[in-house]
Amino acid sequence: MVIDSSGTLDTSRTAHDLAKTIIEKPLKNRAVVVALEGELGAGKTTFVQAFAKTLGVQETITSPTFVILKHYTLHATRYANLVHIDAYRLKDHIELEKLGIKNLVANPCNIILIEWADRVREILPEDTIYIQMDHIDEKTRKISINQL
Repeated sequence: MVIDSSGTLDTSRTAHDLAKTIIEKPLKNRAVVVALEGELGAGKTTFVQAFAKTLGVQETITSPTFVILKHYTLHATRYANLVHIDAYRLKDHIELEKLGIKNLVANPCNIILIEWADRVREILPEDTIYIQMDHIDEKTRKISINQL
């Protein structure tokens, strides 16, 4: 699926729709992993913020660039946790392994959103949902989502 986003409202609506689709499906035997890829400023964090808001997260969502990983407790869904990872500062997937990604993925009550996922692609599960965000111009983005 390819969506042309003409601003943060469109990007947020796309994130909302994906979050709703995910929480309406039955739980799998492991976490749902959403990999966000794209250039700096393409809208990855905006996407995560809207996704988290749809799941009922009240805290302010900022990209965990320096702490790498943040957990948010979910109360309004069958999922228990939203895990937000920013892989921008990671050299490779081995650093993410050291942070316990395998245990996070093994928990079917987790939804994991990974910004800069192209840096750790080797470790992501086969059924990862990939979202590519590309600049078209200053305000317009092309958002490509692989099908669930």
